[in-house]
Amino acid sequence: MSLPIVAIVGRPNVGKSSLFNRLIGKNLAVVDPISGVTRDRNYASCTWNGASFYLVDTGGMAMENPDDMEKLILDQSTFAVEEADLIILLIDVQVGVVVSDQSISRILRKANKPCILVGNKADNTALEANVHELHTLGLGDPMAVSATGGRGIGELLDSIITRLSEVAPVQTEFDPGIRVAVVGRPNVGKSSFINKLLGESRLIVSPIAGTTRDAVDTPFVVDDQKYTLIDTAGLRRRYRVAESIEYYTTLRTTRAIDGSDVAVVMIDGIDGLTTQDQRILAQVIQSRRSAVLVVNKWDKVEKDGRTADEYTKAINQILASHNFVPVIYISSLTGQRVAKVMEMVKTVYDESRRQIGTSELNYFLQKVVARRHPPAVGAKYIKLNYMVQSETGPPTFLIFCNHPRFVDKSWIRYLVNQIHEEYGFSGVPFRVKFRQK
Repeated sequence: MSLPIVAIVGRPNVGKSSLFNRLIGKNLAVVDPISGVTRDRNYASCTWNGASFYLVDTGGMAMENPDDMEKLILDQSTFAVEEADLIILLIDVQVGVVVSDQSISRILRKANKPCILVGNKADNTALEANVHELHTLGLGDPMAVSATGGRGIGELLDSIITRLSEVAPVQTEFDPGIRVAVVGRPNVGKSSFINKLLGESRLIVSPIAGTTRDAVDTPFVVDDQKYTLIDTAGLRRRYRVAESIEYYTTLRTTRAIDGSDVAVVMIDGIDGLTTQDQRILAQVIQSRRSAVLVVNKWDKVEKDGRTADEYTKAINQILASHNFVPVIYISSLTGQRVAKVMEMVKTVYDESRRQIGTSELNYFLQKVVARRHPPAVGAKYIKLNYMVQSETGPPTFLIFCNHPRFVDKSWIRYLVNQIHEEYGFSGVPFRVKFRQK
């Protein structure tokens, strides 16, 4: 049973993202005084008094003479209205009801969806009185809140849960499944990939680099396996992150990687593996997140029967210590091997949860040491006593020895390569720690 969906809609700059952040209790959506910062629909799970639902932040619905980007945003907001079980129409009480608010309310009445009318920026009692003007929109009794100050938020959440109990089943538990962050440089096709995978235009796709700014969570099920796909803003090199908006979206992409189980690192097949691609993959591995390297736009690459093998060989030579990450070639435009990516994600996720028995590990350790013993440091002979796996997701291996601080780093790299060779762990970064016996 899927979670019910609550969408926040309204004209630009009425505080939708601020309310979204306040309701979920974290700064997930980008908030900026510049109008039009939110573009895609931004999903997050929200729980109140034991009941869970999806909350959706949308871009501002510009109703009067929208430009091309505003039309795309309007399409996304309209889609959010269609899929929502409950809609929150947000109005700025400090400005009052304007023509755009009236146009949006007509759309909502036509959609015949349950709606809560909310007046935002009611920061004090005097401004709260302005909420009565909202009765003219014909959407029932309005509520007054202050997203920045927190006034009326508890009452709004109570109202949401009450209304949802009337229109949709409310779940008390939320299972995000495997969390997959889709990351990469701007304009490599991340949103197109998710749209093709979902079979709908859920994310805005534009040839303008940087169209995606927020990290967008999208629930998805394939072969009875639950996933949460996270389409993130394109990561740029640090010196190019000049705007405050780009700074915060880069930060959110980093946090998306940290919150994921598996990262799909997407590169442009035409450009090849760039230095920035390598930095992004290194960031994923340093965060100890499993990874799949996806080469997109493969349909545009001139190739013969050996191209993919040669391409993979070149990538592995460049990546060196990260060559355990699997590579797959796709086209988000044609759909070529797009579904295979999720199969690989599931395989890598399962690999990260593998547990190897202690007896098997110690037999493996004996073989590894017999082939190459860790070198002594001065008069300190390194004796390795035994090896255990202490964690999964990703795995951590503990080796107990007499001098853990003096184990040679090159020998540790040798051991890591031997573990990959013996047990696979495709796409999985694991840790090896040494402890005093």
